[in-house]
Amino acid sequence: MFQHPRITCKPALCICLWLVFQFCVISSASTDFFVSTNGKDQWSGRIDSPNSDATDGPFATFQRARDAIRRLKASGGLHEGGVTVWIAAGMYSLQQGFELSSQDSGDEKTPIVYAAKADAHVRISGGRIVSGWQKISDPAILARLQPAAKEKVFQADLKAQGITDWGQYKSRGFGRSASAALELFFNDKPMSLSRWPNDGFLKISGIPGSFKDEHGGTMGKLEAGFNYDSDRPAQWADTSDIWVHGYWAYDWANSYEHVASIDTKARLIKTSPPYGNYGFRAGGRFFFLNILEELDTPGEWFLDRKTGILYFWPPEAMEKTSVTVSIVEMPLIDIKDASNIEIRGLTVECGRTDGIRIDGGSDNRIVNCTIRNIGNCGISIRRGSNHAVQDCTISETGDGGISLSGGDRKTISPAGHSARNNHIHHVARWSRCYAPAIAISGVGIVAANNLIHDHPHCAILFSGNEHLIEKNEIHHVCLETGDVGAIYTGRDYTYRGNVIRYNFIHHTGGVGMGSMGIYMDDCVSGTQIYGNILWGLHRAVFLGGGRDFTVRNNIFVNCDPAVELDGRGLSKSPVWHNMVYQTMKRRLEDMNYKQPPYSARYPELAALDAFYAADDGVPPGNILVANNICVGSALLKITWGANDKMVELRDNIENVDPGFANPDTGDFRLKSDSPVFERGFKAIPIETIGRIAKE
Repeated sequence: MFQHPRITCKPALCICLWLVFQFCVISSASTDFFVSTNGKDQWSGRIDSPNSDATDGPFATFQRARDAIRRLKASGGLHEGGVTVWIAAGMYSLQQGFELSSQDSGDEKTPIVYAAKADAHVRISGGRIVSGWQKISDPAILARLQPAAKEKVFQADLKAQGITDWGQYKSRGFGRSASAALELFFNDKPMSLSRWPNDGFLKISGIPGSFKDEHGGTMGKLEAGFNYDSDRPAQWADTSDIWVHGYWAYDWANSYEHVASIDTKARLIKTSPPYGNYGFRAGGRFFFLNILEELDTPGEWFLDRKTGILYFWPPEAMEKTSVTVSIVEMPLIDIKDASNIEIRGLTVECGRTDGIRIDGGSDNRIVNCTIRNIGNCGISIRRGSNHAVQDCTISETGDGGISLSGGDRKTISPAGHSARNNHIHHVARWSRCYAPAIAISGVGIVAANNLIHDHPHCAILFSGNEHLIEKNEIHHVCLETGDVGAIYTGRDYTYRGNVIRYNFIHHTGGVGMGSMGIYMDDCVSGTQIYGNILWGLHRAVFLGGGRDFTVRNNIFVNCDPAVELDGRGLSKSPVWHNMVYQTMKRRLEDMNYKQPPYSARYPELAALDAFYAADDGVPPGNILVANNICVGSALLKITWGANDKMVELRDNIENVDPGFANPDTGDFRLKSDSPVFERGFKAIPIETIGRIAKE
């Protein structure tokens, strides 16, 4: 045994000191691991770059770092502070998703973090770079292209590059989900599958096999197909894998359908099962896609699935640019039944399904990540508790941006999930309807301080109880659809305790029936709408037949109207009567609404019993519209069987200059001497609304 020249140790004491020394070594040694594109999985992963003789350095893969943490936990556990896996800048191409399970969990004092190194651009890709681009020489292919495209379209052989799984196009859209097939991205932007027309829509010109729908309108049977008005399809040589996308019957229900046959003489399209959801209506909007002959504009592409040849018209010169196709058909980061894991500072891209998925577990966080060019949802969170998405940027997804579900509706137990301070834009590239920027379902979920824009349908869609939607800025949404709200829910009397406050909603779009700022559709009830700023909207707040609303202390500017109320729940039409007396009654009973916790938490539900004992419908009622500022708008419009006795108006401020700081630029802060304060209006914390800049 080694002895210090001036100290002599007793054996037992030496053993104790040795154990303490070993503990200190373990505790003081870095518990960080490192991953780099120039790493090796045979190395220790304990240093951030290869050493001088290249005998040690960082790991090459996340899987190796994950396994090292598993061994560390098994050999004695993690010390306080947890473990961070630092990831160096570069592109990490995955062959399959990176999976974390319960054995990869941290805990409150020992979290496990996968983070980009400071200022490092870390890209987690489920795609493959395509090379070997050549000009087209096959006369048969050139003969099918438009004259302007013959010298502009390049081709690459995917099979020769080992890319043979192209996925399958599937019917998807309203009420129908599906993973995406292979997509093409040029300089990190999604390109358009060849289509006609290149922009906008055609119109259904006729509907064989028509019938009267439930609203008394005329609809065409799905199996009978629909007529179009053009000779263009006669130019297409191969129609075996052509698809159509359309709003076939309603401006809020789209789908992609495979073309079973084209009769160019009768100008008749028939689609393949499973068909759409409703039927075809004359005037319905649609376009064709996946047609070689229509590869006629920069940015379009087409894959010949018989030969594996990819055709592409690049929007700029191919030199010093990159073309990537999505390959991985599973979530790129998949966290299942794990807890206390943080994913920080990563760019996750080019997958065919979800970017990041969390299922079960608790207290996982996705922070400061960029999710883009994804086939389905950017970030999907299911079950579990207290998961958070914060400071992320999500764009160019096939479906929605962030999906949060959890909690127990029967016990009204909250999930505790949150989406805070995220920037979500240009999502729902494929599923245009009901694929929102933020989807919320269950109990007790928060969406706060998010910036949402450029979306075809609703920005925030929620269902369930006790959610808080606050301080979000939403603009330029509902751009391609109608009968839609920037914030939307509907068709359930038990969705209670939800609060929508301090949001800034402005400049939305809409076709047909247009769009609403806050849409309480189909008799949904019990929402508090407080302190929001709604500017330049059609129907700023629409209460579609429901009850027990408070619309208070909001600012309405140039809306048409500020609040609209209808009585659709009183309608004798089978559509609405069945909705109230069958669908919504069944949902009430499913929640045992006459028993605690519903009877105690939401005593207003008891008022429904009298209406269900009769058969005269359920009217709006117990609605308060109070202390709102209304400028350039009618305050209230009442339609469809409702009347002014169903709503209480109190202390609203109309036709008064409220003293906005600069309303022309959207600055609706109130000057300190504004007269509205003397009339009971409470200041809205405008400076806290919207995305908060990171320091």
